[in-house]
Amino acid sequence: MQMSKSALTMPTSGIRAMTVLAAKYDNVLSFGLGEPDFPTPQNIINAGRNALDEGWTKYVANQGIAPLLSALAEKMRKYNGMEYVTEENLHITFGAGQALLLTMETILEPGDEVIVPTPCFPNYFGYIHMAGGTSVIVPTCEENGFRVTAEEIKAKITTRTKAIILNSPCNPTGAVLTEADIRQIAAVAVEHNLIVISDEPYEAIIYDGQKNFSIGSIPEMKDLVITINSFSKSYAMTGWRIGYVAAPVEVRKQMTLLQESMGSSVTAACQIAACEAITGSQESVEGMRSQYERRRDILVEGLNQVQGFSCIKPGGAFYVFPNVKSFGISSQDLAVKILDQVQVLTTPGSAFGDSGEGYLRFSYASSEETIREGLTRLKHMFGEK
Repeated sequence: MQMSKSALTMPTSGIRAMTVLAAKYDNVLSFGLGEPDFPTPQNIINAGRNALDEGWTKYVANQGIAPLLSALAEKMRKYNGMEYVTEENLHITFGAGQALLLTMETILEPGDEVIVPTPCFPNYFGYIHMAGGTSVIVPTCEENGFRVTAEEIKAKITTRTKAIILNSPCNPTGAVLTEADIRQIAAVAVEHNLIVISDEPYEAIIYDGQKNFSIGSIPEMKDLVITINSFSKSYAMTGWRIGYVAAPVEVRKQMTLLQESMGSSVTAACQIAACEAITGSQESVEGMRSQYERRRDILVEGLNQVQGFSCIKPGGAFYVFPNVKSFGISSQDLAVKILDQVQVLTTPGSAFGDSGEGYLRFSYASSEETIREGLTRLKHMFGEK
């Protein structure tokens, strides 16, 4: 059967490739997937269970159910500082991934360019590709904490540029853009009339007293920003598959229309659970964030004691991105070697774009015990400084 060129040229995931390879080994310690090891908080589970018992088992509106839209509008106004957001700006999606794809399908024409700072979440390339767009890479550097600058973005703008992707805190580096960084990027977007796609699923996982700053809170960005978010990371709800997008009303309406052909409405009971996540106690969110911060500190300190590793401390998310250039081999070969010799699963930096070469990604969304044992294995393999 003949397949489409678009399907055959779809970028592959280096993250999943390592996971498949790890299945061949026993006693693997996983620092691979970015999935919280915490269970979904019980109040959220109870809300989902009760929703099923109460009959939330039918189709609902493609845009999303009214209680969730209302709760999210209030959250966006109060937490994200986007005072203009109402229910009409919001659309519920099957996770942040579908929100990103829906965004690309809504705004891109074939050949439109999207500026993508790298290292980045590699699925960005796939979403842009599926919508017929072109990814324009802006490499970031360790010396600047992997924070993209307005000047670096401005240098990549052409007559075909349609949008810029921002992801702060960032997967895979854990970089957090400062308010000053974001305001400078916003000024470039306004000057060139560019859409900013702000991917913010790690907004609650931020450390060292920093505060999340959403580019959508800048008044001049009201009609130029599409904000993507998810319940997966902050609430440990990866399997519930629920996210959302906030966009200008006319853009949101088109997204809702496209949703009809992409799966209709998100599972009703999951939306009720998400409503409880937003409106219920946030103690579990802070509890998880606090434990991630402790794990980060243990992992960064431990990696910096391993021969050949050098690791800066990230400001958010649950990843570290140590420099392993001293080994003189590709990050892919090093990741495979570590898996083969000591059964520690990492992700090669090259999976996140060419500028990730020379690094490995470690997810610390795993227990402290796993982190300490993984460090012991690495020190045994490479030696201790």
